Amino acid sequence: MRLTSYGKKRLSITILIVLIFCLAFGSYKRQTAGHITKTGFYFDTVITLTLYDDKCQHLLDDCFALAEKYENLFSATIPSSEISQINQAGGMPVTVSDETIALLNKGLEYCSMSNGGFDITIGKLSSLWDFSEHNDSLPDPAAIADAVSTIGYQNIIISGNEVRLNNPNAAIDLGAIAKGYIADQMKAYLNQNGVTEGAINLGGNVLCIGPKSNGSAYRIGIQMPFAPQGLAAAVVEVPDDTVVSSGVYERYITVDDQIYHHILNPATGYPYENDLLGVSILCQNSVDGDGLSTTCFSLGLTDGMELIESLADTEAVFITQDYEFHCSSGIGDKIPFKIQDMP
Repeated sequence: MRLTSYGKKRLSITILIVLIFCLAFGSYKRQTAGHITKTGFYFDTVITLTLYDDKCQHLLDDCFALAEKYENLFSATIPSSEISQINQAGGMPVTVSDETIALLNKGLEYCSMSNGGFDITIGKLSSLWDFSEHNDSLPDPAAIADAVSTIGYQNIIISGNEVRLNNPNAAIDLGAIAKGYIADQMKAYLNQNGVTEGAINLGGNVLCIGPKSNGSAYRIGIQMPFAPQGLAAAVVEVPDDTVVSSGVYERYITVDDQIYHHILNPATGYPYENDLLGVSILCQNSVDGDGLSTTCFSLGLTDGMELIESLADTEAVFITQDYEFHCSSGIGDKIPFKIQDMP
């Protein structure tokens, strides 16, 4: 396996195990010398918060209250959520919160940037696919074709705080971008309350609160595709930024010896086939990391890398099916985006 800097340098790395966070289902608090941790389950993902100040336990509870609030706004599977209300309105306008408007607009930004390769009206299609561990069947092809016909982010019409769908059969699904938004809101709340050190992990969206008081960086592992959880192929160092990954190895099923992963192509209704195993984004805001990781995956290596190189304060690692790492030009030689060269 090789780690390459796109157009610049090649670095060799070996596999190592990096245990960054201890994740477990359910909700619990854990306190050890110098830091406190709480874990829970929201938005179909494990959330873990770690703060380096044992006097901030109440802030952990407040952050999990935020997670519950946003789940009840953004979830497409909770019938009373604002997104579900839009989906169920039959094309009629629905008045929603400022937060929902903000996330919809951010999603539409990446829909446009990807030319529809990332599309938040994928709800009917995503609901057809079951990536649970013991599933071994595919959705009905006719149902997939019907769902594809409802996809089109241009159908979302926003006027003030009112949202409607031009196509009443369309359905919004913000699952590809909501975790990043929630992580950013948690960090903003913690910063407002004087927290200067910690880390937020929303199912692989890692957002650092820093820099650390001792001047060291947070070390975040990039998962080795299809390896056990926690087995890292590389480590990046960031002082106060986010690392977000999307990959074919995160959620998938195998049918007739073929892998079908969860990153769906809105044009075909089936998973993307583009020689990529994963994309990791390093940037300042986790919501942008979410949007860019899926957008770049949809664009593929060449166009995705071109997009990353056009953005300020943003870096990426693309992993191709030959397990080669392709890095944007700033990763190897620019702080804070640094790939660790493993001995």
